[in-house]
Amino acid sequence: MTLPVLLFAAGFGTRMKPLTNDRPKPLVEVDGKPLIDHALALAQDVSPPLIAANLHYKARMLDAHLAPLGVQTITETPDILDTGGGLRNALPVLGPGPVITMNTDAIWSGPNPVKLLLAAWDPTRMDALMSCIPVSRALEHDGNGDFSIDDTGRLSCGPGLVYGGVQIIKTEGLAHFREPAFSLNLLWRRMEAEGRLFGLDYPGRWCDVGHPGGIKTAERLIHGDV
Repeated sequence: MTLPVLLFAAGFGTRMKPLTNDRPKPLVEVDGKPLIDHALALAQDVSPPLIAANLHYKARMLDAHLAPLGVQTITETPDILDTGGGLRNALPVLGPGPVITMNTDAIWSGPNPVKLLLAAWDPTRMDALMSCIPVSRALEHDGNGDFSIDDTGRLSCGPGLVYGGVQIIKTEGLAHFREPAFSLNLLWRRMEAEGRLFGLDYPGRWCDVGHPGGIKTAERLIHGDV
């Protein structure tokens, strides 16, 4: 089984300045290729029926890069829609079923997190399944984590695990929100309250490349030097 993929690529890359003064963050290079290409390779590895990306900041540059790679782009205009609004805006392209969403500012070292999620996905129990990394294996990340996990795999807000930015999520709940732009955090909180927000403890390592300092660490991770 596989599912359509949405790459989140619309953000302004504020933390990555000055590198994002002349390019969108997904086109900042790590180990000789744009960040988004690292995420795209993970998505392509599961042969999804569709890969799409939402764009806003310097959208033309990203579209010129992604279109030849077979990625369908969706430009958010005039305003950026955040993750929840961006996913809802992409539904006419993605279709009504569950989707895989991927942030494009991280490097993974270990098994493909998308494959692990697909193998563990159980839509009878889950409305979302997130790939999460213990704080001790999350490089260039500050804080104590985003979620705690119980013995059944259910997530709750708390310390322990960092959300790695890759998930499978059902999209029906997006209809509850009236505002055009909103964060997926709002939908996750509803799922958590209903006991249907789940996590998968990623067995490898992960690096946040949301700021310039993460680039060298990510490159060391790719080459096994950290």
